[in-house]
Amino acid sequence: MVEQIRQQGGVVASIALAQHANDQIETLLLALARGAGLRGLSAMPRTWVRDGIAYHRPWLDVSRQDIRRWLAGQGVTFVEDPSNDDPSFLRNRIRQQVLPALTQCMPQCLHTFARSSAHCAQAQQLLDDLAAMDLEQVGVPPRITALQTLATHRQANVLRHWLATCHGVIPSAAQLDELLRQIAHCRTRGHAVHLKVATGHCQRQGDALHWYNIPTPTH
Repeated sequence: MVEQIRQQGGVVASIALAQHANDQIETLLLALARGAGLRGLSAMPRTWVRDGIAYHRPWLDVSRQDIRRWLAGQGVTFVEDPSNDDPSFLRNRIRQQVLPALTQCMPQCLHTFARSSAHCAQAQQLLDDLAAMDLEQVGVPPRITALQTLATHRQANVLRHWLATCHGVIPSAAQLDELLRQIAHCRTRGHAVHLKVATGHCQRQGDALHWYNIPTPTH
């Protein structure tokens, strides 16, 4: 849609999205169910910039019920997505079964859960800042010996940051654990590191760790 507007000569500087407080809590609960880290528990960001366009979610503090109530008061009609009632989707089951039970037990949970997500987002930003500083020290691509001077949790943090920012991939927890294990045992010049990570593989070349994408086979 954004690209269509641009092709027609329109100027897009900022876009507002309609996700609200209930959507935010559903996202948080899905992240918890999947064992997500801080980034996942941060749920949906309020603002971000992509390709020169600023995106905003101004209704993350407003509940679905309040929005519906306001629309009804204004006589504004809206369209219901029929897929929202499909119980085969986990998000829908959370919406229909879990959230009503939570709000009955804890009427303020929409706001308190959202506050927890905000705390997670702040903590994740601190981890990202630390990873950026550590990456400056270990280099791009990361030097093995420089990585080994860091505590294991900082190695994990900077490796996630390097893979995400430089290559656009996220390792699984198992892949990252194995990569850390191989780095820890890499004590001689001839010690190899080779491991599948996300859609590619990490490999030692000289004194540094490199990531290479695995080409998609052609038929």
